[in-house]
Amino acid sequence: MSRKIVVIGGGAGGPSSAAEAKRRDKSLDVTMVERGDFVSFAA
Repeated sequence: MSRKIVVIGGGAGGPSSAAEAKRRDKSLDVTMVERGDFVSFAA
């Protein structure tokens, strides 16, 4: 059974948290939700 994570927000903290979770466990299914038009990718 795969584990799933939902990250709310595409500011600096959201993508950074999603990337760190994926680094720690490559089998995670990570979904990020952002209501705006832009997502930070510099984190």
